[in-house]
Amino acid sequence: MARSKKGKSGGLGVMGVFILVALVAFYKVYKPGASVRPTEYGQPQPKSRPATEITKKKKEVRALKTFTGKVTAIKDGDTFEVLYDGEPERVRLAEIDCPESAQPYGKKAKQFASDLCFGKTVTVASGSKRDRYGRVVGTVTTEDGVNVNEALVKAGYAWHYKDYSDNAQIGVFEEEARQKGLGLWADSKPTPPWEWRKNKRKKK
Repeated sequence: MARSKKGKSGGLGVMGVFILVALVAFYKVYKPGASVRPTEYGQPQPKSRPATEITKKKKEVRALKTFTGKVTAIKDGDTFEVLYDGEPERVRLAEIDCPESAQPYGKKAKQFASDLCFGKTVTVASGSKRDRYGRVVGTVTTEDGVNVNEALVKAGYAWHYKDYSDNAQIGVFEEEARQKGLGLWADSKPTPPWEWRKNKRKKK
């Protein structure tokens, strides 16, 4: 009888050790703050990669001095999209400033620019300049030799942007358009787009 009781006691001791080991293992797997969690097969899953590793890299900015491409979009009178080497480039016409789309003559300036070069091959001369929005800043010339920057000023659909240009000839073109009352100069006191943008920012 004594031997039989001893055998049962030994059996309970083994069971207790087994339960203790199981509890320790359970705690290690499921303890709070564990960096991994078990899969249905009991294998730990790796940590998820940081968002910075899986987000796409920003497109590299190309240094474009002079390039030729097709005009695929006219954003407004002085901002185009030109397809070059399979990639679109946003181009801002240098030395001039067209009325904003919400301004009088803004849509007409856009239409004039579209008639000149939309869907056509143009050459953009920029000297690798870009503005704070990443747009290429340059002069656009059509295949038949039309300087689009100057043409917009001559037709009365753009101002000479004197803050960013010392090109006296563009100033002459503006004065001629003003004297003839062409385009936006048909109005007695047209608002320059830089002043319109400034007033809009103040209202916000």
